[in-house]
Amino acid sequence: MIMFNLLYKNISRYIHLSEEEFSYFSAPFQLKNFKKKEVVLKEGDYCLFEGFVLDGCFKIYYLNESGFEQTLYFAVEGWWITDIDSLINDVPSILNIEALMDSKVLMISKKDKTELYETMPQTEKLFRMMNQQASVALQRRILSLTGKTADKRYLEFLQKYPGLEQKLTQQQVASYLGITHEFLSKIRKRISLEK
Repeated sequence: MIMFNLLYKNISRYIHLSEEEFSYFSAPFQLKNFKKKEVVLKEGDYCLFEGFVLDGCFKIYYLNESGFEQTLYFAVEGWWITDIDSLINDVPSILNIEALMDSKVLMISKKDKTELYETMPQTEKLFRMMNQQASVALQRRILSLTGKTADKRYLEFLQKYPGLEQKLTQQQVASYLGITHEFLSKIRKRISLEK
């Protein structure tokens, strides 16, 4: 099916599966549609899924001690959504996952993923390699937040998520950058004057 083409392309970056193997691998995935502002995972709930974004956009965020929203990342087409800590360690999630627009996701349950690990060894290699890439991305995100100016973080955001800024509110972009939306306005103005 066409909806599985993007998933096949994504996993082919890590492992090779025959058509028959991919059919077996993809069988447990279910297509889910989410409306704009629909919550996929709420803080305090247990994460029992991983989702592959076919279309749309999600924000993965938490509320800090002051009650302000801090966006960890945006998941767009070809990205995965989950709370890996909750999923692996069976603890309540501290993250929230919300659709920022109508979106389509291929979801696999924790139970089905575990069964794939047992019946299809390549699956374990696939998710191990994907987790390594996610760890690298997280490390880069932490280094950016702690060691770069807001201007540089904004430019990195534009590079990492081309075209997404036009689909997000200024508040959502500011939350990702760890700044106020007023400060984001100043950065945008400053950068536009430098061009």
